[in-house]
Amino acid sequence: MSPLAFPEKQVCITGAGQSKVGRPSKSTALELTLEACEQAIADAGLRLEDIDGLTTYPGPVQGAGGFSPVGPTETMVALGLKPTWIAASTDGHAHMGAIIGAINAIASGLCRHVLVFRTVAQASAREVARDAALLGAGKARIEGGQSWNVPYNGISPAHLWALYAQAYFDKYGARSEQLGAIAVNSRKMAAGNPNAIYRKPLTIDEYMASRVITTPLRLYDCDTHIDGSTAILLSRRDVAKDLRQPPIHIEAMGMAIGALGLGLVTGDFTELPAKKAGDMLWSRTDLKPKDLDMAQIYDGFSILTLLWIEALGICKPGEAAAFVEGGERIGLDGVLPLNTSGGQLSAGRFHGYGHTHEACIQLWGRGGERQVKDPKVCAVSNGGFGYGALLLRRE
Repeated sequence: MSPLAFPEKQVCITGAGQSKVGRPSKSTALELTLEACEQAIADAGLRLEDIDGLTTYPGPVQGAGGFSPVGPTETMVALGLKPTWIAASTDGHAHMGAIIGAINAIASGLCRHVLVFRTVAQASAREVARDAALLGAGKARIEGGQSWNVPYNGISPAHLWALYAQAYFDKYGARSEQLGAIAVNSRKMAAGNPNAIYRKPLTIDEYMASRVITTPLRLYDCDTHIDGSTAILLSRRDVAKDLRQPPIHIEAMGMAIGALGLGLVTGDFTELPAKKAGDMLWSRTDLKPKDLDMAQIYDGFSILTLLWIEALGICKPGEAAAFVEGGERIGLDGVLPLNTSGGQLSAGRFHGYGHTHEACIQLWGRGGERQVKDPKVCAVSNGGFGYGALLLRRE
C-alpha cells in the first residue's frame, strides 16, 4: 500500500508547550496563546521563521463564553509568522480535527512544521456572566445542533452524558463508586502537576458525598473550565530527527463522526461512535492494546472515559467500570496509567489538547512526580461530539 495511505507515519511531534493555567487568568487569551506557542517552538529548537503551518480548533468564536477566543490569523500576526498553510477546524472530527488536518497538510507537502494550538478563556467569561458556559446562553433563538436539546432544558453537555451514564449503569450494573475511581485517580495524578487547577487529594467518600449535577453524574464527574493555551508542534518525519527533542512518532490515527454539536443522538447509549475511531486506529498498526504503556483518555465527563476505554479496545463492552474500580490498575504503578496530568477533571478543560501535551511530556520523560516508568507507547483520545484518536510512540 502507498505510504500516502498512512499520512500520520510521515509526521512526528517535535515540541509541546502550555501556558500557565488560571481560574481565571490575569493574562489575556492572546497572551496565553503566545506563551504556549513560543514554548512549543523553543521546545523543538526551531525559530519563528521555520513555522510554515498554523492551525487551531475550532477557530475564533465570538460570544461563546470563552470557548475559543483566539484564531490562527491573529496568532500569526502577533507571532510574526509567515506560514504557507493556515486553517481552523470548525467541524468534522471535533477537537482533534486540527491535529488531523495538520498531519494531512504535512504529509501532502504543503508545509514542514505546523503549530497547532487550543486556547480557552471560559473561567474569565464566567467571572463576567455565570451562565456563560451554558448552551444557548443569552440567545433569543436556538438554531443548529443545539436546537435538539436546549428547548428541552438540556442546557449543558452534562445532561446528554448523564443519559449515557445512566444507560451504562442500567445495562452493565456499573456503580457510582466505579465512576468515582476516575475522578479520584485524576486528582491523585494532578498532585504531581504544578500547572493543574485542582491538586488537593480527593477520596472516594468525598466523591460520593458531592452533590449530584444531573443523575447519575456528580460534581467531580464534570471537567472544570479554565483560562489557558496548549500548543503542539508537528514536523515532517525526515526533518524531525535533527531537532532538539527525540521525535514522537505518530504510529496511527483514527476518527469517527457522530453527535456533532450536541445534535440528535440515536441508538445505543452505552457506546460511542468512537468505536469506529478505535477500529481505524488499530487497523493502521501492528501494535495492539496490550502494548500500551499508558493512556490519555478524554474526560470531559468521567463516563466518556469509560466509553472511550471500550471504544479503543482496552476493555470489552461493559468491562471498563470494573477495570478502573479502586484505581490500582490506572495509577502510576498500574497496568495502564491513566490521565497522568490530572486530565480535564482536575488539570482543566483544554478539550483534549492537554491530553496530547501530557502524552508528549511523558514520552520525553519530563513528568516529574507523575512520570510513568519508561513509557514507549501511548494512546490519546479526544472528543465527545466527533472523535479522534492517536497512537504515539518513541523509539
